[in-house]
Amino acid sequence: MKQNVFIFLMVLVVLSWSVQNTFAQDHGDHAHKENHKQHDEAEGHAHDDGDEHNDHGEETDDHDEHGHDEHKSEDAHDEHGHGGHGDEHGEHEEGKTKIAPDAAKNAGVAIEKVALAKIGKVIPLTGRIVINQNTKANVRARFPGIVRSVKVNLGETVEKGQILAIIESNESLKDYNVTAPINGVVLERNTNLGDVANGKPLFMIADLSNVWAKFHVFPKDADTVKPDQSVRVHTLDEAKTGAATIDMLFPTADALSQTLVAIVPLSNENGLWRPGMTVEGDVTVSEKQVPLAVRESALQTMDEQTVVFIQEGNSYEMKPVRAGISDGEYVEILSGLKSGQPYVSDGSFVIKADILKSGAAHEH
Repeated sequence: MKQNVFIFLMVLVVLSWSVQNTFAQDHGDHAHKENHKQHDEAEGHAHDDGDEHNDHGEETDDHDEHGHDEHKSEDAHDEHGHGGHGDEHGEHEEGKTKIAPDAAKNAGVAIEKVALAKIGKVIPLTGRIVINQNTKANVRARFPGIVRSVKVNLGETVEKGQILAIIESNESLKDYNVTAPINGVVLERNTNLGDVANGKPLFMIADLSNVWAKFHVFPKDADTVKPDQSVRVHTLDEAKTGAATIDMLFPTADALSQTLVAIVPLSNENGLWRPGMTVEGDVTVSEKQVPLAVRESALQTMDEQTVVFIQEGNSYEMKPVRAGISDGEYVEILSGLKSGQPYVSDGSFVIKADILKSGAAHEH
């Protein structure tokens, strides 16, 4: 009996161990499967993330390529824009500018056409404005006596017959008047109240409505410069000009300079010419007709070239020219211009300044 009980207990132990072992194996398999599943899911997630990363990488590549293309496009745009800017300002570099008509007129720009002209061969002379010796008067007292009154002052304008002073005669002890013999200006006053009038000039009066330009002619030009030749008289800055003719050549030469003296009378009703002024005279000794000519004031120098500015509408363009003979007013054009072309005859410095300003702005 005891033996049977022992066998029964041993069977229970074996069965119990078998059941526990099976349960543990199943539980291990289940855990292994769960781990494997989680591992697969993890790998799948990683794989998907990798795909997404690759896709993102490809998009990044596309973005890089797209950005590179855009950069190229921008470069091309920049190059195109820069080229256009250069072309636009190339006109200024080539000597072109635009000025509105009103602005040009207000700046003193004048237009003429290239045309034929008579241009004289000119000899330049230098001289001075002096009083016309034929229209001045030294005023003296008729009789010796005492100066009782002086009626005019230095620089005063007087008329013929006007009383200048009153003198008491030594012989008659009576007063008499000293009057102006001509119209003019009192340039000298050599007497005062109480002085003795004894035959010396009391006043010097000059009619300045007509003066002389007194020029010196050098020996090399003595045989070329002659009376009745035309002379363009002007101040050194060309601010004042006048046209006249040589009236006479003094028959004697200056002892110091060995020059001859040419006298050119000038009308001076408006007081333009003042005695003592230094002037120049362009004497025309011969004339030549040329097919193309412009005014001397039209010429300017740019880029070491002699140029004239041609007008086309509101535009002004620099034209290099080759100049020939000049008489101080007109200059012959040998090349660079055509007959009838409108050009800037006065105010050319305004056009030059505008072109230089535009060029400087472009360089900046």
